[in-house]
Amino acid sequence: MRKIYIFDTTLRDGEQSPGVNLNMQEKVEIALQLERLGVDRIEAGFPAASPGDLAGVNAVARAVKNATIIGLARSNAKDIDAAREALKDAQDPCLHLFLATSPIHRKHKLRMEKHEVLETAEAAIRYAKKYFSKIEFSPEDAGRTELDFLCEVTAMAIRAGATVVNIPDTVGYMTPDEFGNIFKTLKENVPGIENIQLSAHCHDDLGLATANALAAIMNGADQIEGTINGIGERAGNTAIEEVAMALETRQQFFQAKTSLVLKEIARTSRLVSKLTGMVVPGNKAIVGANAFAHESGIHQDGVLKEKTTYEIMSPATIGLKESKLVLGKHSGRHAFREKLIDLGYELNDEQVNAAFAKFKDLADKKKHVTDEDIRALIDEKLIETPEVFVLETLHVSYGNQSTPKATIRVKTIEGGVIEEAAEGNGSVDAIYNAIDKATREEVELEDYSIKSVSQGKDALGEVHVVLKQGDYSVHGRGISTDILESSAKAYIDAINRLIEKRKVPGRSSRDNVTLI
Repeated sequence: MRKIYIFDTTLRDGEQSPGVNLNMQEKVEIALQLERLGVDRIEAGFPAASPGDLAGVNAVARAVKNATIIGLARSNAKDIDAAREALKDAQDPCLHLFLATSPIHRKHKLRMEKHEVLETAEAAIRYAKKYFSKIEFSPEDAGRTELDFLCEVTAMAIRAGATVVNIPDTVGYMTPDEFGNIFKTLKENVPGIENIQLSAHCHDDLGLATANALAAIMNGADQIEGTINGIGERAGNTAIEEVAMALETRQQFFQAKTSLVLKEIARTSRLVSKLTGMVVPGNKAIVGANAFAHESGIHQDGVLKEKTTYEIMSPATIGLKESKLVLGKHSGRHAFREKLIDLGYELNDEQVNAAFAKFKDLADKKKHVTDEDIRALIDEKLIETPEVFVLETLHVSYGNQSTPKATIRVKTIEGGVIEEAAEGNGSVDAIYNAIDKATREEVELEDYSIKSVSQGKDALGEVHVVLKQGDYSVHGRGISTDILESSAKAYIDAINRLIEKRKVPGRSSRDNVTLI
């Protein structure tokens, strides 16, 4: 079977999802998990966008050893030079250049004729070739580009020195037959096509991203580009886990496979969901909570008799399994460490100690601590935002015939203590008004969501918020058995992220976003 390379753009295209802002530490944590997952190529960001983006790509380049690290650049020397700086420490660097080629982009965005597009792209590739042995070129909006011109662009890119040519369905417009035909046509008509790899980058605006990616594979694509959980601009990108499991489950049909460590899929999905704040829908293929759940009596009977009656994949394949080790308030550190290993976490002693303390606090409040509870504690603890403000105490007064009032006490990074009280339309509103007074930050609450981490009346509740201040948009999360405490923690976490983000010069979260 031929190998299909996996190009992960969770850290670049995925971060362009509205409301998603990853700090440097979070980017590195996701990149290291992508390395464990076994992706071949990691697009770490867009270095020319800002000094912060450049530093983030460089941090990933220094941390990851077993995957190609890629930086995005427009077809100009300034962007290429920024990518050079960001990727200077990468063991295996690659530059991703792009320029739009479709009639609508040529006319309205670039204001270029065909020959100008060809000349600009060729000059950029030849300049980049002085510094990079690996170059991927993307004709943006290739799906809506004339086929004869797309063949001409691809031939030019090969002559100029590109090692990969990526065909993006930038706006998710194509059908599988149309998209597959592009690859078939390029394979049959472009001189030297056998000397490079062809890649497919699909968006999900019409819900066809995975189908289009598989159609590309059937017609000769060597590489698939996508994100974990399918996150990304607008309706998102091809979900890498869907393509990987389609190839795995239907091997005889596709006659192709990836080199992904499939049992890392579930863990990777959870980490990306936690750090981006983007909840995975329950009915999401492969990684949704209901993907391996059966409620119908007929289905349950069938699965009990023979799993393959209604399960075409084993949950163990993607790293989902039930553990027999039950933890509670009497459990010791050794049992806790074994549980972490069983769940796939590799922590140092300091991290284990911090997580164990949190676990003990939770065990005093709950009879049974589930695997999901532990995962929530670990994912919350591993990635820490610099804490300018820390929640110390919270008191809320509420009655259905009175105005809710909240009193909040926070500790500052200098060691001081601030206490403020405020009223609101509800308990959460009162808490947030009190935090605003204590932190003296003027922010707009763009999104507030609650989900139960586990089951039962004593379940952990996770709150996710998105705050906006001017051009900055940040997310925060908080976990507790008390949903009001979770709400306060999430809001303060977002405030801390906002303060940290303001320290980094450069673009705001949505400036210079780029579609490929």
